[in-house]
Amino acid sequence: MHSNHTVISVSNGSAGSKGRSRFEGYLSDTLTGLINKKLHKELFLRIFSYLDIVSLCRCAQVSRTWNVLALDGSNWQSVNLFSFQKDVKTSVIQSLSRRCGGFLKCLNLEGCEGIEDDALRTFSNECRNIEELVLKDCRKITNKTCIFLSDSASRLTTLSIESCVEISDRGLSHIGKGCSKLQNLNISWCQSLTSASLCDIANGCPLLKMLIARGCVKISDEGILAIAQKCSDLRKLVVQGCNAITDNSIKLIAEQCKDLDFLSISDCDLLSDQSLRYLGLGCHKLRILEAARCSLFTDNGFSALAVGCHELQRLDLDECVLISDHTLHSLSLNCPHIETLTLSYCEQITDEGIRYISGGPCAIEHLKIIELDNCPLITDASLQHLMNCQMLKRIELYDCNNITKAGIRILKSRLPNIHVQAYFAPITPPVTTGDRQRRICRCCSLF
Repeated sequence: MHSNHTVISVSNGSAGSKGRSRFEGYLSDTLTGLINKKLHKELFLRIFSYLDIVSLCRCAQVSRTWNVLALDGSNWQSVNLFSFQKDVKTSVIQSLSRRCGGFLKCLNLEGCEGIEDDALRTFSNECRNIEELVLKDCRKITNKTCIFLSDSASRLTTLSIESCVEISDRGLSHIGKGCSKLQNLNISWCQSLTSASLCDIANGCPLLKMLIARGCVKISDEGILAIAQKCSDLRKLVVQGCNAITDNSIKLIAEQCKDLDFLSISDCDLLSDQSLRYLGLGCHKLRILEAARCSLFTDNGFSALAVGCHELQRLDLDECVLISDHTLHSLSLNCPHIETLTLSYCEQITDEGIRYISGGPCAIEHLKIIELDNCPLITDASLQHLMNCQMLKRIELYDCNNITKAGIRILKSRLPNIHVQAYFAPITPPVTTGDRQRRICRCCSLF
């Protein structure tokens, strides 16, 4: 397989002898010429449009004609360089940009840590029709790249600068000013960003539908309130680990963003049951809620949520230590579409709660995954209840000390396609003397 650098550095002229020799066993000059005469240029371009960049490179080395056609910009509208991240340097992106020009619409540079601002300067100047750009883990780029994009990428709809730690409020402010069509933005782990940058995004990008801001610890209510007020079409919001936001942010999100269907508020320590009540009142289209390690949430909050959010499909309550069977009772009565339910480390959950879920409308047709790690009160009786869940594909039971291998075998006999992940502490062997054969314990059992 050629490196990406080889792909981009193919010239307009004839292929080098080294590259061409790879094909001499398959296509002679005469045969290649015959194919070129029989097939129209448009058909060649159509065929090449289905090839990945490595295949295009190889085709470009067959002949002069194929070189021109394979490297035609129309074949390079979407380029994903993630698999070649170690080979991608600034010069590669500059060459690619000049080759693709206005044809390039989607570019993924995830993990290309060798990329610097100069590469994005050339890219912005040459590829002004770019719509989707992924710069995740391109740690050398700075605010300069944001300025280049602001000046030239007016059609940009999707941007990921996840883990681009050198980008600050100043850079994101330029994105807000110049990229008014932006709909999807990922700024996760850009820990120098504050609410000021979100205010600029909200003012300049009213079409925003997705905002992912994991680990942006300096973002507070001010930034979330601005997004809620100006971007009412928001569908997905991820603020996991933004532990400065409070119930006030969730209140305005619930009031203004009626189409919200994905919300991640995991590790937001200041949120209380009031946030869940706001969501139940305002976000009736909510399908996915990630609320792991929100230690203030209780049964009362989740009961209010369930009453208003009947479309819930995935619910992550990992380490919501205050909830009990009452939460599962409310979910079983009001949320008939649940497919994935995470209850790990919810230590108050008992067999009765599992009975509620297993007897609810979601059990027979929808529930596919349930995670019960470290729920010490559940027993084999829970497995008996879960036999009603005909669609169940996976159950996690690590450190559930009252679950037995016999109970799991019975569950497997009723649901033969289920994948059970369980842990059984090794039995301490008795003290022995002599040269008896050493016992081998199997700590982890995967069924």
